[in-house]
Amino acid sequence: MIEKEYIEPNEGFSQTVIVKTGNFKTLYISGQIGDGADLEAQTIATFQNLEKQLQNCNAAFEDVVKMNTYIVNFNPEVDLPVFRKVRKVFLGNENYPASTLVGIQSLGRKEWLIEIEAIAVVE
Repeated sequence: MIEKEYIEPNEGFSQTVIVKTGNFKTLYISGQIGDGADLEAQTIATFQNLEKQLQNCNAAFEDVVKMNTYIVNFNPEVDLPVFRKVRKVFLGNENYPASTLVGIQSLGRKEWLIEIEAIAVVE
């Protein structure tokens, strides 16, 4: 039997949905954003918000199996090194999750530069 738990429900979405199947929980974490004056500051805050959602579910970054990242007006030569530097601080140097990075025109608010969503699996 599959059970669902909705963490921090908001208007129209939940921050995380936990799906329990047998001895495993799959965490579907909604896109997280962060405050800051530039992409680096927002990326740090975004990863901190992801970490908070994981911790709320007794999980950690090593439990993440998939990440989708959206960066506004993505310039690979400038933005990719910034993203990778911050990601390395939170995820380490190896065993990265499957990932997708997409450059987009805009996010839900004009001041947001990055949004990251994740899927994690825990026993």
